Amino acid sequence: LPSPTPWSLAQPVTPDLLVSPSSQDGDLGSECPEDRGNWTGRLDFLLSCIGYCVGLGNVWRFPYRAYTNGGGAFLVPYFIMLAICGIPIFFMELSLGQFSSLGPLAVWKISPLFKGVGMGTILIVSLVAIYYNMIIAYVLFYLFASLTSDLPWQHCGNWWNTDLCLDHHVIKAGNNTLPVNISNTVSPSEEYWSRYVLHIQGSSGIGDPGRIRWNLCLCLLLSWTIVYLCILKGVKSSGKVVYFTATFPYLILVMLLIRGVTLEGAWKGIQFYLTPQFDHLLSSKVWIEAALQIFYSLGVGFGGLLTFASYNTFHQNIYRDTFIVTLGNAITSILAGFAIFSVLGYMSQELGVPVNQVAKAGPGLAFVVYPQAMTMLPLSPFWSFLFFFMLLTLGLDSQFAFMETIVTAVTDEFPYYLRPKKASFSAVICIALFLMGLILTTEGGVYWLVLLDDYSAGFGLMVVVITTCLVVTRVYG
Repeated sequence: LPSPTPWSLAQPVTPDLLVSPSSQDGDLGSECPEDRGNWTGRLDFLLSCIGYCVGLGNVWRFPYRAYTNGGGAFLVPYFIMLAICGIPIFFMELSLGQFSSLGPLAVWKISPLFKGVGMGTILIVSLVAIYYNMIIAYVLFYLFASLTSDLPWQHCGNWWNTDLCLDHHVIKAGNNTLPVNISNTVSPSEEYWSRYVLHIQGSSGIGDPGRIRWNLCLCLLLSWTIVYLCILKGVKSSGKVVYFTATFPYLILVMLLIRGVTLEGAWKGIQFYLTPQFDHLLSSKVWIEAALQIFYSLGVGFGGLLTFASYNTFHQNIYRDTFIVTLGNAITSILAGFAIFSVLGYMSQELGVPVNQVAKAGPGLAFVVYPQAMTMLPLSPFWSFLFFFMLLTLGLDSQFAFMETIVTAVTDEFPYYLRPKKASFSAVICIALFLMGLILTTEGGVYWLVLLDDYSAGFGLMVVVITTCLVVTRVYG
């Protein structure tokens, strides 16, 4: 008689297929690797997944994607792609991790021929971890800069400002007396970001990095130190930190949302964000953008979900967890859009320019537009501190997942040598990635950051996810 398949076993037994030959030997004695460990509670896993999926992309990527791809109409392809791509792949990754209790490299015992997919995943995650922590370093820089009575990017007249700098207070005054031509001017927050924080004038392009900016370098060192201390004991320590980092951003987001919608002109921004333009739905580009946004925001293909699920008990209800995390993530993105665009609407009214001239994509939204909006509010340092603290907590738990993925993948590959020394090995990985990230702290570092952002997790991620789906369904069966 054929032996029963692993799925039909009532006991949580690891199937033979996924057990390394060495661990099937009879008496291993003292050679047996240390236990991998598990989550200390069920909520640890759920909050870690939420913290991993809800990241910086929800705040600066989704709102901009929505408004450039048809506003409210974008939600149609977004939710369709969530249903046919996001939720099934998310569930498949969690199932694979929980069933095997192995990291993204060792799990390819299911089909050794395709182990390169696991290596590709680790390469992508390592590149993303390098520049993602640099973004957290920028957030720390602004967080410390907000601890003043007067925000440093509020006015022109500092050593880093040029003649093109124009203060919004001057614009308001100008609207009442003389018309001010603002087409060739730059806001103080934009010059603070490019000329003071990045010091981009010291570099002529990607081939000329210039000198290291020591204040950015120290912020990067601090962010790597925080990440290391939180992943020191693996999921036992990071699983406790996420109780704060996964829930606190929601509190701040709600505060910013309430503050945003009570501002004058907020409706202008919200209308601009959600006005449906259904003609966009005929373009294939919009559907591709929706699929990419789902991939980015759910973090499928990065190995983080597989890693987290591998620390579950065999019978954890991941079917329920999948729906909680994926739908929660989508709702967070939409809420963040309201919080961001209500403030942009207020800004457009203050400056007397259309909303689309105020809105910007990517890091520009977080480090130029929103900080400038903060200077227009009463108690501006307080709101600025809250906004950047929210970004910090959003970024950190995603970074924990990237690091946990790399460390788990390699320790599961060499359990006898590395599992007992997991803390030291984590330190080595953090130091190595910090040293690689030093190029990003130079005066031309932002060119490298854009290069990494554009090429590390785009097409390669698609290839990894599609191959994984084909191997699990067609090869492993």
